[in-house]
Amino acid sequence: MNTRPVESGLTLGTTGAHRPTLYGTQHMAVAGHYLASHAAFAILEAGGNATDAGVAAGIVLGVVQCDLVNVAGIAPIMVHDAKSGRTQTISGLGPWPALADNEIFLREHGGLIPPGLLRTVVPGAPSAWIKALRHFGTMSFGEVAQAAIRFARDGFVMYPLLADALAEHEADYRKWPSNAAVFLPGGRLPQVGEIFIQSDLARTLQYLADEESAASGAGREAGLQAVHDAFYRGDIARTISAFHEAEGGWLRFGDFASFEAALEPAVMRRFGEAEIHTCGPWTQGPVIQQTLALLDPAALKALGHNSPAYIHRITEALKLAFADRERFYGDPRVTDVPLDALLAEDNLAARRALLRDDRAWTEMPPHSFAEAASAGLSGSEGSPALPGDTSFVCVVDRHGNAFAATPSDTSYDSVLVPGTGLCPSSRGTQSFTSPGHPAQVAPGVRPRLTCNPALAIKPGAWTMPFGTPGGDVQCQAMVQVLLNRLVFGMDLQLAVEAPRFASYSFPGAFQPHEYFPGRLALESRIAADTARQLGTLGHDVHPWPDWTLRAGAVCAIQHDHASGVKAGAADPRRTSYAVGW
Repeated sequence: MNTRPVESGLTLGTTGAHRPTLYGTQHMAVAGHYLASHAAFAILEAGGNATDAGVAAGIVLGVVQCDLVNVAGIAPIMVHDAKSGRTQTISGLGPWPALADNEIFLREHGGLIPPGLLRTVVPGAPSAWIKALRHFGTMSFGEVAQAAIRFARDGFVMYPLLADALAEHEADYRKWPSNAAVFLPGGRLPQVGEIFIQSDLARTLQYLADEESAASGAGREAGLQAVHDAFYRGDIARTISAFHEAEGGWLRFGDFASFEAALEPAVMRRFGEAEIHTCGPWTQGPVIQQTLALLDPAALKALGHNSPAYIHRITEALKLAFADRERFYGDPRVTDVPLDALLAEDNLAARRALLRDDRAWTEMPPHSFAEAASAGLSGSEGSPALPGDTSFVCVVDRHGNAFAATPSDTSYDSVLVPGTGLCPSSRGTQSFTSPGHPAQVAPGVRPRLTCNPALAIKPGAWTMPFGTPGGDVQCQAMVQVLLNRLVFGMDLQLAVEAPRFASYSFPGAFQPHEYFPGRLALESRIAADTARQLGTLGHDVHPWPDWTLRAGAVCAIQHDHASGVKAGAADPRRTSYAVGW
C-alpha cells in the first residue's frame, strides 16, 4: 500500500481501493443513494448548512430507497456544532401506541410480532427532520424537501438494487392492495430503467410544504411548527388513525398529537486519541464503545490487519458487548440501563478477562455482572435472514459542522395507508415479547433500534461522521472501519472497502430474534487459511460473497480542522455515493 500521510491525519494517494476517496475544501455529502447525495450537495451549494443538507438527503432516501426507508419511518440523528464543539442527538423514534398489548402477541401469535399494522409505532422521522431544522438548520422544510417532492412526483430511474428488493418481496407487497398499487404499478414488478413514480407520497410532502408556506408569514419557527402540526395534529394523523382503527391497528390520533422527537445527549468514550460519540442505549450505538473499550490499539496493530488473531479478538469483544445489549439495552426513559457501570473500568477489566486468544465463545457469553452464560436460548436453523434494513447520510459543511442520520423502515412488512404514500413505522419488529426483557413491548415505550449514526472526533485535529445500514452488522462494520482508519491508518475509502466479518452469536434485533451460536461470517476476500484457523479456535465459520450487502454499506467523511480538507468515502457494496468539492 502506497501512502503519503499528512499532518492532518488524512492519508492521500492510497491505491488499491475500488473507488477513489473524494477530497474537497468546501463541503461533502455521502449518502446511501446517489440521488440523496446530490440533493444534499445542491442544498450546500445554495448556502445551506450540514443540517439543511442532511435533512434534504434523508427525506430523499425515503423516496428513492422506499424499500428500506419510509418518510413516516424513523430517523435517529446526530449533529455536531463546530463552533461550540457540542454533539447532540435527536431521537427520531416513536413509541408503541397507547393501545399496544403485548398479551395479544403472546396469546394469539406465539410470542411473535406479525407483519402488518400491529407492529406499527408512532412515526418518528418527520418530527426528527423538523426538530433538526428548527435547532440546527437555516432553511425551510419546503426548501429542503423540494428534491424529494420532485423524485416522488416526476419519478426516478428504477435501479437494480431496488428492483431486486421489490422482486424478492413481491409476495409481501401483494398482501395489501394499497402496497401493491404503489410498488407493483399496473400489477407487475417495475423493471430496471423504468421511471418509478409515487404520486400520493409527492402530494403528502407537498401538503406539508404548503402548510409551512401558509404559516411562514409569522416567521420560520411558525412555519416549521405548522409542518409538525400538519403531520401530527392535522389531516395526516387523522387519516392514518382512521385507517388503523378501521383495519384493527393500534395507532390513534392521540398517539400522534402527544409525540415530538427529543434532543438527547450523545454517549461519548475515548478510544486512543479519538472521542467516539453514539446515540444512547435506545439504539445499539453503545455497543461500539463497549467493544472498543475491550481492545488495545497497539495490540491490535501488532496482530496484523484481518489476521486470524485480529479477527478472533475483535469478534470475541463484539460478543461480550452484544451480550450486554441483549441483557440491558432498552428505552432509558423506562428501563434502567446501567451504561456507566458497563463502561466502568472494574467491569471492563472483568470483561477483558473473558477474552481468550486460544478459544472462542461458542455461545453468547455471560453478560456483565453475571456468573455464567445466559440460559434458555435456543439456536436457530438455516442462515440469518437479511435484516429489515435502512440507509445512512452524513454531511460536513464549509464551517466544519457535521450531520449524520440513519433513516429507516421498510415498505413490505406493514400496510401502506391509502392516499398517503406512507407506511407508518414498522419498527416494532425490534421489540421483544418476553416478559421482563429490557426491550419488551409496552404502551409508550420505544423499541430498541439497530440504527445508530456515529461521530469520531480527535479534538483540535479532525471530525468524522460515519454510519451504515445492516441491522446487527451495523456496529460490527462501523467498528472495523474505525479500526482500519485509526489503528492501521488506511485511506478512508480503503478503510470502508476492506473485507469484513460479522458475528451472529447473540439474539438478532429483528423478529423472530434468530440466534446462531458461534457463527462467524467472513467476506471471501479474507484468506481461506484465515478461515481455517478461526475454525480451529471454535468459530462456526461461514463464507460471505465478496462485496455482499450483508456486510453493510459504510459512509464516512473526515474533516481536517486546520486545512479544511474533507475526505469522503462511500461503500460500493450498495448504491452509496459521495459528492463534494
